[in-house]
Amino acid sequence: MTTSVLVTGGAGYIGSHMVLGLLEAGETPVVLDNLSSGFRWAVPGNVEFVTGDCGDATLLSSLFDRYHFDAIIHFAAKIVVPESVTDPLGYYRNNTANACTLLECAVQHRVPRFVLSSTAAVYGEPAVSPVTETARTSPINPYGCSKLMVEHMLADVASVHPLSYAALRYFNVAGADPAGRAGQSGAHATHLIKIAVQAALGRRDGMDIFGSDYSTPDGSCVRDYTHVSDLVAAHIDALRYLRAGGQSITCNVGYARGYSVFEVIDTVKRVSGVDFDVRVKARRAGDPASLVASNDRARAELGWTPKHDNLETIVRQALAWERKLGLESAAA
Repeated sequence: MTTSVLVTGGAGYIGSHMVLGLLEAGETPVVLDNLSSGFRWAVPGNVEFVTGDCGDATLLSSLFDRYHFDAIIHFAAKIVVPESVTDPLGYYRNNTANACTLLECAVQHRVPRFVLSSTAAVYGEPAVSPVTETARTSPINPYGCSKLMVEHMLADVASVHPLSYAALRYFNVAGADPAGRAGQSGAHATHLIKIAVQAALGRRDGMDIFGSDYSTPDGSCVRDYTHVSDLVAAHIDALRYLRAGGQSITCNVGYARGYSVFEVIDTVKRVSGVDFDVRVKARRAGDPASLVASNDRARAELGWTPKHDNLETIVRQALAWERKLGLESAAA
């Protein structure tokens, strides 16, 4: 039986890029996605695809019986911070309870490795910047709490079962596949760069930003924007690390420098050559002022070396993908 890697949420934004990265690395990915926010067309036709939910124990058991998985890369989760504030139970059910079911099946079928899509939201409002993995975890929204609970579950499970894991705490993922094969495609995406490029292309009537009175240099939130291809590389590196016998590990994935909301918008306007309306609204609940990663651990332990650390490059590729979506939509 061929050894495979299960990619949950593999039809989504990051997951679809992960599938491409695994194929390029000579792996055999199998995708599980309920298509609540992903797209079937985002997964190459030569990749096994199963429509379903990570909380469906019967489906998971059948899937684990059919394939020999030597690792799980778990992306399937809700990720919108304001939505988590208004729908906490939905986030705990989808992100935490479903992960528990997935972990239980992994243990029953002796899957030895697990790579978790975690988040910088577990830090809440960090006291220092860049924030290291040893910083206190104190999430300020249900999204961050739901992910931190999964980290705790992984640590507890790994302490009593033959499973090693890597929990990768993302900062802000952005951009698109440099070859134009994948990108952020959701119609209701909330990521800043996605919204800004849509505004630049006239697909939105300008855009809103939330808060200009934070304790940051220009008053807007500061984030560490990481190219999606570099994020995929971190997962490949984590998988290689675990297969080589590495101990379970938690790593930040970011560039160790941040840009404010206003700086990102200015970059989109400059790269696109288009001015658009920017409306300042009140702060959103659950948004920290600044989140910037220390990436020393990922570099030293995983051997991660980012290759796309350039905001203009990230914006150009996001614009190219958004234009491609527009052309395909018009052709349809």
